[in-house]
Amino acid sequence: MNLSDEIQFIAIYPPIGIARVGNADISDNDGFFLASEVIGKVAEDHEQYRNKHGDLKRQAVRFRVYATLTNGDIIELKHGGDINIEWRVQIANLKAGWYEFNQAMDLPNDLSKVSLKRNRNRVPSNQRQYLDITPSAKTISGTKVQGSGYSFDDGQFFNRFVPLGEVRTDEHGRLIFIPGQGKSAASRPGLRPLTFANNDLWHDDVCDGTIRATVSISGCTLEAKPGYIVVAPPNYGQGLYSVITMDDVVRDLFSKQKLLDFPSSVSFTTDIWPIFARMSDMSWTNHGIYMLNGTGSTIDGRNPQVTSKLNNKFAENTAWRRRVFELFRPAKREGIAMPQAIPPFYGDAFGEVENESILEGLEVTETMYAQLKLWAEGKFDDDWPGAEPSLPDFNDLDEKQQLNHLNRAGLHECIGGPFHPGIELTWVMRSPLLWESAYRLKILPETGEVAEQDFGMQLTSEVCSSENGPLDGVAPGSLSRWLGVPWQTDEASCNSDARYAPSLYLSFPSFWGARVPNQVLSKEAWERVRDTKSPVLQRYKHFSNREDWLRDINGRDYSERINNMVNEWWKLGVLAPELTTVEEQSLGLPSTVFIEAGRAKEYTGTNAKEKLIATVENIDQPSALTSGMSPQQPEEEFTPPLRTYKRGEV
Repeated sequence: MNLSDEIQFIAIYPPIGIARVGNADISDNDGFFLASEVIGKVAEDHEQYRNKHGDLKRQAVRFRVYATLTNGDIIELKHGGDINIEWRVQIANLKAGWYEFNQAMDLPNDLSKVSLKRNRNRVPSNQRQYLDITPSAKTISGTKVQGSGYSFDDGQFFNRFVPLGEVRTDEHGRLIFIPGQGKSAASRPGLRPLTFANNDLWHDDVCDGTIRATVSISGCTLEAKPGYIVVAPPNYGQGLYSVITMDDVVRDLFSKQKLLDFPSSVSFTTDIWPIFARMSDMSWTNHGIYMLNGTGSTIDGRNPQVTSKLNNKFAENTAWRRRVFELFRPAKREGIAMPQAIPPFYGDAFGEVENESILEGLEVTETMYAQLKLWAEGKFDDDWPGAEPSLPDFNDLDEKQQLNHLNRAGLHECIGGPFHPGIELTWVMRSPLLWESAYRLKILPETGEVAEQDFGMQLTSEVCSSENGPLDGVAPGSLSRWLGVPWQTDEASCNSDARYAPSLYLSFPSFWGARVPNQVLSKEAWERVRDTKSPVLQRYKHFSNREDWLRDINGRDYSERINNMVNEWWKLGVLAPELTTVEEQSLGLPSTVFIEAGRAKEYTGTNAKEKLIATVENIDQPSALTSGMSPQQPEEEFTPPLRTYKRGEV
């Protein structure tokens, strides 16, 4: 019997892959790394997120074909021998020709706003096709195939070619999608961005589209269930995940639509502890959250003693669990906002209504809230392994486990709110119309065309929720068009309360800390923490010091800041995990810290302050003033920082 006779169906995995732009050149294979294929696991070579030139690497996605056999077994199909896999990929960037983002269009209580077309006063209706970047589809087959013929480089924004990435295959014929370089520009020189989401005559090179595969086995041809690729901005928080992930958002939808069978019981290890752990992890991105949930907090989910208390289901701990549960905003609550609740993030409607909105603070999903409620009542499985669960290697998983991780890993990496509009994906993922089944989008038939762009002079909530509307299935360009244009202006605009209400105590709430930090532990501060010759209290002071992540691109006004972000986004620091020593843990520091690394050297210039404070901290050491740190010795060569400001300019 031929293998083709045993196959029930075949499908592409991941169903949704998340790629990320970077400015690194990929000609020498040192300019990209593969996205993680395991839920919650950092990409294997995350420490090499910059190449030897200091450029930011791109995050590529590897797509595979799996077959489900008639006996229920699952196998991966690889190119070679009797098996031939031919991939077809079509992508598009439709942002500039789409409608403006004003508000998520699925909000209750008439909070959603009508949207008008972008560039409506800039481009005549008979020329709007020049706003859409629609490169030709690419077909590729074989092993280790690559070259200029597989680049999406013939799409144009007016008369400017805008490369959107390329495809390759690996040694087994799997598809590798590599995104573009994160470039954004206006249609004419000198035009500066003015707003966070709707900059006229601007474009960027994020995109999305379909991944299809035809598999031939011993002369029998099978068409795989298609997958989808989404290109997003960089990940500035390697190894950090939002308190509410996009995976949480869609799983809540799948539960309501009966697309997934959820376990009847609540697991502490998989359902409860991750909420507290991810909330604590956000302390590396925001100084206020560090004070609220970070190291030393009574609900620090990364502290083994706190975890033990969270996992204590006995009656004497019930009152404490209930008090913790009451900190969370109820999902789908009625009434006024709850600014003293958690998670400490803005909601979808922050800043968009005159009176306080119930959506100004972020809510956990209904599924998460129901699980937390059962946890507070002691109705959960005590399945904690005794230490933080280790994450598996993908190749050690069986095929069914591999599919589970491929379904969820990319969406787990994406933020699940607030959607104003968001970073990688936005509120449209909450629409039932978008999905064919759990984790698999309703991909429209292959016609060679991109997503429909014209739904009238204005876009309304009613149109969005209707059959044959913009959410009723996806085609190339369907998902990224709902986000801001260009992507850099939104990331430099949506910050924390330290910028919106600087007179208030602490810097939370925040927007998108897991991907766009607010305040960070700098490399310089961490080096002072690690100096064992320094007084312990002084080391604690450095550990608690947080610096503005956007400090290097701040300008004299808002327009200058977002313009600097457009031009210098790849120079900003990236948070990456680093293990601490036994000595550092004995001081109460966590086992893993997230340090801002890779920041461009030209930002800081000569850092005399760092050298002076090191000298003072080690003044009791006999070699302090004879080791080259003496302030009386001439500076080797003073280099000013890239930006300085005069009085009154900032």
